[in-house]
Amino acid sequence: MAANNRRMSGKKGAQVGSGGQRRKGLEGKGPTPPAEMRKGHKKNRIAGAKAKQAVRRPAPRGRGGKGTSEMVVGRNPVVEALREGVPASTLYVQQFIDNDERVREALQLAAERGGINLMEAPRPELDRMTNGLNHQGLVLQVPPYEYAHPEDLASAAYDDGEDPLIVALDGVTDPRNLGAVVRSVSAFGGHGVVVPERRAAGMTAGAWKTSAGTAARTPVARATNLTRALESYKKAGITVVGLAADGEAELGDLQALDGPVVIVVGSEGKGLSRLVGETCDFRVRIPMPGGAESLNAGVAAGIVLYEAARRRV
Repeated sequence: MAANNRRMSGKKGAQVGSGGQRRKGLEGKGPTPPAEMRKGHKKNRIAGAKAKQAVRRPAPRGRGGKGTSEMVVGRNPVVEALREGVPASTLYVQQFIDNDERVREALQLAAERGGINLMEAPRPELDRMTNGLNHQGLVLQVPPYEYAHPEDLASAAYDDGEDPLIVALDGVTDPRNLGAVVRSVSAFGGHGVVVPERRAAGMTAGAWKTSAGTAARTPVARATNLTRALESYKKAGITVVGLAADGEAELGDLQALDGPVVIVVGSEGKGLSRLVGETCDFRVRIPMPGGAESLNAGVAAGIVLYEAARRRV
């Protein structure tokens, strides 16, 4: 009997309290992840090796017409960036990550867009890549932005038989303001935005998101020296108009908006720098009967661009 008892105790089958486990085993596990994310798959091993190389390789410094690469970290920021069409080259996903709804959406958006590499990497590698930021297992690499040359903006306008309508930003450091200006330039038929190379906002993921996709069709140029770029525009017959709270004339009285013009917008706090202000042909103010002292760059540029577009119809 003892032998029989041993054989019976070794039988496989339902045990007490196993009902929940069996039901859980019958639940669906969702769509099959891509090959790069399946442990043991050849593409997964290749992606892991590439991820380690990419993490250890220093990011290229901006040079010439290119900016520097950028990392968007965290589940919500990565999903929002992918939804808004922010350019991306690689989506890094932590190994053995908790596959929640945001992770699944990020993978789906990256797959639907195409051209985005999917790389699985261990957490220590992602920690090093993000300098210890709370990446939550998702990191999106944004490639360097390809800046235009300031002269290209005017040339493109003339090639289309139009008078250039360009916005230059002086000392604007908030990427969201840059994105808002890009959006306004696109909305009112402008030909691009010029930003200084130093101490100014660049086309980061934040600027791309604020532009609501218009950055894909509105060029942004980067000037090594903004004052010299404005002087070059003047030599080419383009009027340079600076916005200033103490401007000599009001916006409505300015006739230069009818022709080729560069609108220079300074920061909300400091306004135009001295050299840039002296380079402008005109300095105008936006009338504000409500008594506000200043407007941020995005709002101010939008008002002037609307006025210019109204006159050009």
